[in-house]
Amino acid sequence: MKTFKQLVEEALSEVDELFPWDLEEKLAENDSILLVDVTEPDEYATVHIKNSINVPRGILEASCDWNYEYTVPELAGGRDREIVVICRSGNRSVLAAYTMKQMGFTRVSSLKTGLRGWFDYGLPLYDGNESEVPEEVAEEYFSRKPRPDQLQPN
Repeated sequence: MKTFKQLVEEALSEVDELFPWDLEEKLAENDSILLVDVTEPDEYATVHIKNSINVPRGILEASCDWNYEYTVPELAGGRDREIVVICRSGNRSVLAAYTMKQMGFTRVSSLKTGLRGWFDYGLPLYDGNESEVPEEVAEEYFSRKPRPDQLQPN
């Protein structure tokens, strides 16, 4: 049996990662990069990078392909487009980018350190209304921890 961390480690051998400062530089040079945020809708409504699209990890595969209720045309038609996948910490995005590579996406990478790293580097985050998120709201989002019932029993 593999753990979540083991799955991420395996996927890392196949996925390119960008640090937040690398992505900031790329975006300044090329505004056609597609930013795909794979967090859940409530997370995306709390904090996300401006101009990213929300494609929750649970519907990623259907969103990347044609003829599904969840098809996202930008994704389904963008197998050769430069795409950066984003999540809160950089783990779900690695798994999503790995899946996308298996589906034929040739220029997909993951944001190393995720939204947390983007925020720590001093770059702005936005909410569902596209308003810049105050620092204390972002800090609260990033400080979430597992509940006691989510911890492994002794």
